[in-house]
Amino acid sequence: MASHKPRRRKKEDTSDATSRDVARPNLGTSSSSPQFPLASFLWPAKNSVSQWVTLPLILMVVGLFRWATGFWGYSGFSVPPMYGDLEAQRHWMEITTHLPISQWYFYDLPYWGLDYPPLTAYHSWLLGKIGSIIDPRWFALDTSRGFEDQLLKVYMRATVLVSEYLVYVPAAIILNRKLGRMRGVSIWESLVALVAILMQPATILIDHAHFQYNTVMLGFTLASISSMLAGRALWGCVFFVAALCYKQMALYYAPAIFAYLIGICVVPKPNVGRFLAIAFVTILSFAISFAPLLLGSIFDQYRGIPALATKETLLPPLITSLPFAINERSWYFPSLLQLTQSVHRIFPFARGLFEDKVANMWCTIHTFHKLHNYPLGQMQRISTVITLITIWPSMMIISLFPYRELLPWAMASTAWGFFLCSFQVHEKSVLLPLLPMTILLGSERGLGTELRAWIGWANMLGVWTLFPLLKRDELRMPYGVLTLLWAYLLGLPPTSLSLYFGRQSKNGGLNVLTKMLHLAFYAVMMAWHAGEAFVPPPEDKPDLWVVLNVLIGFAGFGVCFLWCSWQLILRSGLMEDYFGVRMRIEAADRKKKQ
Repeated sequence: MASHKPRRRKKEDTSDATSRDVARPNLGTSSSSPQFPLASFLWPAKNSVSQWVTLPLILMVVGLFRWATGFWGYSGFSVPPMYGDLEAQRHWMEITTHLPISQWYFYDLPYWGLDYPPLTAYHSWLLGKIGSIIDPRWFALDTSRGFEDQLLKVYMRATVLVSEYLVYVPAAIILNRKLGRMRGVSIWESLVALVAILMQPATILIDHAHFQYNTVMLGFTLASISSMLAGRALWGCVFFVAALCYKQMALYYAPAIFAYLIGICVVPKPNVGRFLAIAFVTILSFAISFAPLLLGSIFDQYRGIPALATKETLLPPLITSLPFAINERSWYFPSLLQLTQSVHRIFPFARGLFEDKVANMWCTIHTFHKLHNYPLGQMQRISTVITLITIWPSMMIISLFPYRELLPWAMASTAWGFFLCSFQVHEKSVLLPLLPMTILLGSERGLGTELRAWIGWANMLGVWTLFPLLKRDELRMPYGVLTLLWAYLLGLPPTSLSLYFGRQSKNGGLNVLTKMLHLAFYAVMMAWHAGEAFVPPPEDKPDLWVVLNVLIGFAGFGVCFLWCSWQLILRSGLMEDYFGVRMRIEAADRKKKQ
């Protein structure tokens, strides 16, 4: 009998070969010191502490910041009759736990009718069932509207935190380490980047202060990216479908994901089997996500429960616009009804071109030329065409050069294109383009001068454009604390100018134009805050400061889109191929002339 041979334990990364992105060598000695405060905080764990000790401590600290943020107010607190986003999420828990599944997308639509995909509805049902065990009054049908018990607030805040730690946080940890391993980034540097990613202020403020569950969708997206970077495209499809079926905003990433998947099926040679497998898994994932809703509606019909609770309930436009009649007594009608109604609710084309005041192209144009004078259908078509034109170059590049490390860049580029040009954009949608940019902190040179400056600037600008929304919720204090804390940890303005001046700026630093651009925006943002705080707007222009926020934000986000697109082009090798061909042609021409 062969003796048991124990598996060799993987050696911990205890080397001192830390890159100059995070540590700078001390003159005259062999030692080094941290480049920015976040590296300083984790410096004691650099060589002597295992990552399995450091990682739980990191998760506890970032969780503490999230929970402390929840002590503040939330969207719509004590603002009847509609209240805000917390009430919307609570109401969905109410209707999903008390109504038949066939009525979820039809019930009392004017009062926070369900308008997210099925996975959000299932999530709401689960949380509502658990909450009803604690206190049935929280989700009593109709009578619980506007209920603002403090224990209910604690429960709702806890559901966001737990959901995030079950989906978003594990996905961020795995993807961050995957990005590091691809280019030999040390474990300690990856942990520094992880803290920066998890402390991103915009995400914390929107989900844990304003109140939403965006991190569930973002977590599925990170899991999809991680799977594709690991070469598991089919799992990547499963996770991305989950993101789409939780929140339709994940469509911002869909063009880049689609183009990448097409690319890996045709480059370097066509692979029909891979294409069919991807198509089958994607369709199957959608089918599984919608199955409880569709099958449940058929079962409700069997039990005699109508989806249309009253005769006044209208059929979905997708059914009424069909050129032929459908038998409402047929066995398939309930499923068709649910599918068309959910699609109608998920894609609210009738709401308008943009939501509130958001820093994108349409709101900016509307400031100077009123777009509501044009037919809504015409504006929808125009926005669709312009969005496709904007994102087409990035889609072409990632499909022609389907390198795994280019995927986050392509997703950032297309997400910025969607945010700037697409239909029905919310202020909170800025989280989507910021996510793939921010995770690049964990990649090669991610904490270096250039990437840290650009990613930090984009995040500071993004959270700044959210200030008018957060101000309405009385969230100025957590906004200031989390934003300035993140800037301090990464050595960004206004807390530090080390990225732009001094020794650090010379180590693979920024060019003069980039410095001028970033510092100009930082100065304008600080001046805006001073003006908004102390200078009241004119009576005939009450939204002056908000409009200025939109205009400045749009200009900055346009730069972010161009920078991400340019980085995608550079990293794809397209420019090298072009100049290489040009040089060969010119050399051949010179040879002929000789």
